[in-house]
Amino acid sequence: MKKPEIEIQHPATVGVTNNETNPSTTYETPASAAKERQPSKWAILAIVAIGILMATLDQSIVNIGLPTMAHVFGVPLNGEIEWVVIGYLIAMAATLLTAGRLADMIGRKVIWTAGLIVFTTGSALCGATPTLIILIAARFFQGIGGALLMSVSPALLVSGFPANQRGRALGLNALIASLGITIGPVLGAIITSYFSWRWIFYVNVPLGILGLILTIIILPSHAQRLPGRFDPLGAAMIAIGLACLTGALSFGQEIGWFSFPILAAFIVGVVLLGALPFVEHKMSNPIIRLSLLSNRVFTSAIISLVLMFLSLFAVSFMLPFYLEELRGFSLLMAGLLMTPQTLATAMIAPFSGVLADRYGTRWFAVIGMTISCVGLILISFLNASSSVIIIIVSLAVTGAGQALFQSPNNSALMGSAPSDQQGSAAGFLATGRIFGQSLSIAIAGAIFTGLGGSIAGQILFTQHPSATRLPILQRTFTSGFHMALLVCGIVAAVGIFTSLVRGKETRSR
Repeated sequence: MKKPEIEIQHPATVGVTNNETNPSTTYETPASAAKERQPSKWAILAIVAIGILMATLDQSIVNIGLPTMAHVFGVPLNGEIEWVVIGYLIAMAATLLTAGRLADMIGRKVIWTAGLIVFTTGSALCGATPTLIILIAARFFQGIGGALLMSVSPALLVSGFPANQRGRALGLNALIASLGITIGPVLGAIITSYFSWRWIFYVNVPLGILGLILTIIILPSHAQRLPGRFDPLGAAMIAIGLACLTGALSFGQEIGWFSFPILAAFIVGVVLLGALPFVEHKMSNPIIRLSLLSNRVFTSAIISLVLMFLSLFAVSFMLPFYLEELRGFSLLMAGLLMTPQTLATAMIAPFSGVLADRYGTRWFAVIGMTISCVGLILISFLNASSSVIIIIVSLAVTGAGQALFQSPNNSALMGSAPSDQQGSAAGFLATGRIFGQSLSIAIAGAIFTGLGGSIAGQILFTQHPSATRLPILQRTFTSGFHMALLVCGIVAAVGIFTSLVRGKETRSR
């Protein structure tokens, strides 16, 4: 027999539990909640939009500026330059689930406000850094702020909208994220061309200040006391395991795949991440709620999400090097050519969320992953003579597939979690995304570097190779690029299967 549930749809009362089982809980009645003026769902969306826009804008601006940073600091596409992105992602992965738990315990506004402060400060530090090593360290700090923001943003949206509009809310969220990613390359190209790469970080500062002011003024604070403790062991295992695994993949070509540091990092990473579920099972307050994985829909959605980002994130990381080093396009032209994928996502994502609310999420996820797989295969065949039209079409197909997949899949993931575990589910969602993104860069970079593409690209960009040497360098670059993106396409093909076996979705709220 289905257990009765208390339907709580307003962010003021999400996460409230029964006093009989938790005497210390502050129980908030509808009458007391009504005494305080509540912001509309659109006000909540606007506040969340600023944080999401800032985080996604930072990501896409950094990617388009990576070749310039690499040449300024005198390095090719290697482990160090990869860690400008990976370091940020590792910090997020280490913090996300803890931040989600903390949000459930002390309130989402506190975590959201702290995230805005840390992210804005970290952006300023990144812009002022004198060396590549310090830049990576500043990106770690910035990543902590990003984790605080991303861990609560889905829960803020889901709790602010009615259950039958969840897909719409997440679709609008995807639209905002796509907007940040879309304008990022062009804005980053303009800033880097006419000012300095440092300003691609400084641009976040005014956005962060605006978001902080609106959060303090508009977003309500409510008593929310959920019992629980932190799990530092679980957080450390996630951080160290992911750092070791991605670090080994990033630096394996430079140090030697069979050298002691690389083998040790691989072993530590695999052991820690593999042992994590068994350790968490014995914890009274685990950082990972393994009970969520007992739901088939949730498990399918989180695995499919990881595979989606594992396959797609390498595109935005490697394409600037293809456009600037192999093709010799200007920075502004490269930025413009980075936009078709995100424009397609921005145009389709809101509609896919609404349609998923009406018809269910399973087949939209399957179709979206299939289209993305086709797009990745098309991108993998780009070479030194591919037309601009082919580049645009390939990226647009990939973006369309991502849009059809992402909003319905996120809706299924969040909808399958109990209302009192929305923060943990949001942390799961964000951690899965970060895990996929980190491994995507590390794996694609390792394949590309291992096949000589990185060195070939640096020579093509910084030197003027002779007519005899030029075709050889172009073929070397293209071979590495092809193989890296083809592997991504294979990963997406596996994601089609994991989406297909999801089963029937039942909405918990």
